[in-house]
Amino acid sequence: MYKSLTERIKGLMGLFWREVAKFGVVGGVAFVIDTGIYLWLLAGSMGGHPTKAKIISAAVATVFSWLANRYWTFRHRRQANMVREVILFIIMNGIGLGIAAACVYISHWVLGFESATADIIAGSVVGLILGTIFRFFAYRYWVFTEELDQEPGFDHDHELIESDHKR
Repeated sequence: MYKSLTERIKGLMGLFWREVAKFGVVGGVAFVIDTGIYLWLLAGSMGGHPTKAKIISAAVATVFSWLANRYWTFRHRRQANMVREVILFIIMNGIGLGIAAACVYISHWVLGFESATADIIAGSVVGLILGTIFRFFAYRYWVFTEELDQEPGFDHDHELIESDHKR
């Protein structure tokens, strides 16, 4: 049982960093999927459509991301109502996808950086970083929100955020 504020803060930070680390691994694999598909599409039939290529590649990476985050990163927070979880995940990823696509659009069409390298930097570096920051907090606070105490290692999570007056 966590009694002091210091112990609760240490516990919360430990939990938070475990989630960040797992989220980072999932994000790294999703990055490889996203970038690989994006390059493949740019080299093929979508060479003149970098924004559409980014939307397609990000959508595929998003499916992987949902599965990996649901069953690994935030497995202790999965919602019992999977339909609600999927809908929220899609909405949050739509916003994240919009961030990446907007970065490509602005770079390519507004700023005039029309090379494939510039498109990759805009969508798969800048867009990915901004979208990832948004997604982590969106998943943690809106999508995967249940506190499931049954899983070993997370069986005292609720105690980390409760104050002494709530007990």
